[in-house]
Amino acid sequence: MRSVKDVEAYLERMNRTFESAPGAMETFLVSAGESYPAIAVRVDPPLVVLRVRIGDVPDAPLDVFRRMLELNARELVHSSYGVDEGHILLSSALELENLDYNELEAALDEIDLALAQQVPGLAALSKKQIN
Repeated sequence: MRSVKDVEAYLERMNRTFESAPGAMETFLVSAGESYPAIAVRVDPPLVVLRVRIGDVPDAPLDVFRRMLELNARELVHSSYGVDEGHILLSSALELENLDYNELEAALDEIDLALAQQVPGLAALSKKQIN
């Protein structure tokens, strides 16, 4: 069975910049780059949950929600967009018991790619609806 130590070792092996979240020994904040929010990687048996807050739900969210669903269906494999307490999130959940290095790396890489390629378009849609 994998543990928080295994996840930490995988992150180190990937040469990812990360730190333990304050007050949460089972959560790592993984850098996605200077201009992107950190990815929270929480070890919560039986899962490893990856989550990044993209932004707030706009006042008129229909076009943003439609685009998020399209991205979920067409472009994302490990992750999905969702909404929680008024915030747009990108998240992924992996089984801890048989987690391997490649699986965690693929999930983090997909989130990195989404932050760089998809989130700017979602932000533009959100601003267009506000104006």
